[in-house]
Amino acid sequence: MSKKKVAFICVHNSCRSQIAEAFGKHLASDIFESYSAGTETKPQINQDAVRIMKTSYGIDMEADGQYSKLIRDIPTPDIVISMGCNVGCPFIDRPFDDNWGLEDPTGKNDEAFKLVIEEIRKKILELKKNAS
Repeated sequence: MSKKKVAFICVHNSCRSQIAEAFGKHLASDIFESYSAGTETKPQINQDAVRIMKTSYGIDMEADGQYSKLIRDIPTPDIVISMGCNVGCPFIDRPFDDNWGLEDPTGKNDEAFKLVIEEIRKKILELKKNAS
């Protein structure tokens, strides 16, 4: 039986969705495949997110090959999660299965980033528990 594909979606696919993909790959790859995407892309993923994930959790998103990608560039997901529509929900041709309602920490201090990152980590573990 193949694992479910989970897509974490936000507009630019540069921060929250990238963090969720990274935690999904590191904490739940035995249960589901993790992808992230957006309706737009950025030239690189958020460097504050990269730095804090590396120093706080030992996860190097760039070394793991993560990059900003469009929804059409990932496999068709079984589960689609919005990171939070407070910045405008992207249209993805289907309803979201869940909206995590996370505030975008881009441009904020490290403490704000760490709070959002830890919330994503907890949500990934909860998703893993519920999907197994």
